[in-house]
Parts: sequence; structure tokens; C-alpha cells
Amino acid sequence: MIDAVELARQEWEEAHRRLEALRGDPRRYRRLLVQLELVSDELRKQVGQTYTLAELAAAYHDAERWARPLVEERAPTPGWARDLSTVLAAAFRGYQRGAVDYQP
Repeated sequence: MIDAVELARQEWEEAHRRLEALRGDPRRYRRLLVQLELVSDELRKQVGQTYTLAELAAAYHDAERWARPLVEERAPTPGWARDLSTVLAAAFRGYQRGAVDYQP
């Protein structure tokens, strides 16, 4: 049986693949990168500097609560709500590398 951390990591990897697949649409890709940076910055504030993958996975399940108003207020673009889950999961994918128990 797959645990919550592994399931979250799979979602994060899939989001990263979806994001990278959009490189062929430079305008949309740039907009998503702006949102990704915004969400990543806030993620650092929400989670802190020292955390485990389990803590990060737990934070992921509540992250849309703060990410949705953040992107809506500071980086709304056409279709932003549709892309929020991809941006959010991709941000967590990048941030997982800082976990004290991270292993690729």
C-alpha cells in the first residue's frame, strides 16, 4: 500500500512533468513560472527551513487554502485557477529537496 508521502511525491512529479510539457507555449509557461515563484516563496514562509517529507506532505493537503488567494491577488492570468493545482504541486516538488529526510 502506498503511503501519504509517496502519493504526494507522485503528484508533485506529475505536476512537474505537466509544467515542463508547457515549454512549447512560451507565454503560458512564463506566466506559470511567475506563479510558481510566488507560491514557492510563500511555501517557505508556511513550512519553514527545517521539515520532513511527512510534514511537507501534510502541508500540501492544506496548501490550496493559502495559495488560491495569493495567486488570485498577485498573479492572476487567464486560466490561473485551472493551473493552480499544477503550480502548487510543482512548488512542493522543488521544495522537497530541502527536507531533512529527502532521498531522490
